[in-house]
Amino acid sequence: MAKAPTGPHGELSAGDVGALAGVSGTQVGQWARWGYIRASVRETEPYVYSVEDVGEAAIVAELLRRGVSHRDVHRAVERLAGYGPWPLSEARLATTPEDGRIRIALHEEGEWLVLGPRGWQAIADGHVLDDVRLRLQH
Repeated sequence: MAKAPTGPHGELSAGDVGALAGVSGTQVGQWARWGYIRASVRETEPYVYSVEDVGEAAIVAELLRRGVSHRDVHRAVERLAGYGPWPLSEARLATTPEDGRIRIALHEEGEWLVLGPRGWQAIADGHVLDDVRLRLQH
């Protein structure tokens, strides 16, 4: 499940992180304040981010782009805390449509789980899963 923590590496501004993740620096700062990502180099104003934080921001951006709710992103970050300081990058995630919403799915111990109001629950076969991969902007 969790890997031994390493890093953080580098020192980046919110603007730098945003440029790499494909969002604004203002958005990155909001995500840090809301608990979606960390400013792992300095967690006080002005926030300073690491390369690993860029990965987290890129995954948050992708989840939101796919239609995952802000609430579900925050819930996933909280429930993946055991994966270490950069949980979204460490966990194997996908998205899947369920009940008219886009949900976050987690592959763990050989099965897929979907994040619902009561936490991670096994999902039935037949769900369409779209892997979430780290993609940085060019």
